[in-house]
Amino acid sequence: MSEVNNPLGLMGIEFTEYATPDADYMDTIFSEFGFSKLKKFKGKDIVYYNQNDIHFLLNNERGGFSAEFAKSHGPAICSMGWRVKDANKAFEVAVERGAKPATDATNKDMPYPAIFGIGDSLIYFIDKFGDNGSIYDTDFEDLAQPNVVGGKGFTRIDHLTNNVYKGTMETWANFYKDVFGFTEVRYFDIKGQKTALLSYALKSPCGTFSIPINEGKDDNNNQIDEYLDEYNGPGVQHLAFLTDDLVGSLDKLDKSNIATLDIVEHYYDTIFDRVPWVKEDREKIKQHQILVDSQKENCYLLQIFTKNLFGPIFIEMIQRVDDGGFGEGNFQALFESIERDQERRGVL
Repeated sequence: MSEVNNPLGLMGIEFTEYATPDADYMDTIFSEFGFSKLKKFKGKDIVYYNQNDIHFLLNNERGGFSAEFAKSHGPAICSMGWRVKDANKAFEVAVERGAKPATDATNKDMPYPAIFGIGDSLIYFIDKFGDNGSIYDTDFEDLAQPNVVGGKGFTRIDHLTNNVYKGTMETWANFYKDVFGFTEVRYFDIKGQKTALLSYALKSPCGTFSIPINEGKDDNNNQIDEYLDEYNGPGVQHLAFLTDDLVGSLDKLDKSNIATLDIVEHYYDTIFDRVPWVKEDREKIKQHQILVDSQKENCYLLQIFTKNLFGPIFIEMIQRVDDGGFGEGNFQALFESIERDQERRGVL
């Protein structure tokens, strides 16, 4: 991993921070996804949840950056912590490469070096992880009443998708490329029955996560524009949780609060002809309405998407069997299922 290709020494995602006017609902959803509520930031009402290598912060502060962010956006992913070799150096290099620094104390709720990212959310730089210890050990304290729940098999964040205004996809792609050293891996042009979008996927220089960027192509209230209207700007549209056993993870989920998108029945008429090497129970795949895709023989991925959970933000759950794609073969089915959901809600 050369410095040229990874100028900030990026090494993965450390945490995702949420701000919301309704913390109780968010707490319920995190718990149902299998995240244990364990700690809080010392001296602040920022609560820490964990499942394997996924770390969530729920910021309940009444003032400060995250509270103001939630006032503008409603339920939101207001910041992320990204792992780097040296946080201060990464911050300096990022600013040199064109990032906007978040230096004023009123801009941040936590003491780590940070820059502004998508939609004026923050990207914190964290260099205390793995062999270097943990911010959750030094900067957080145990809750008096933790809520330890059984995990649902989710191991880490596979990718996070950004929605942006029409005509700005290239600007944001260049931000990730120029500042961090992301590289382009896919470009899609997707048409539904009524609307269309462009999607541009970027891979982190450390290879541990991806960022697809979406923009709408028309003015028919497509799903990207609906997000931008409700969220009041560009931002993270969804996170994808990686699991080694998607069927098993879904068996454990309570679908009452975590509803998934409906897939048209005829999808399953041909999918196993197209991807015959799937090892999982086909009836279970159909029952859970899991999408199946494959880049090449004997490789495949399984994926499923929730309906909107936090404002316009939803969650994808994904299992990869030697497949590095994004479910390209499913884009049409997925796009149309979201259109059907928009129609049911009276948006289209």
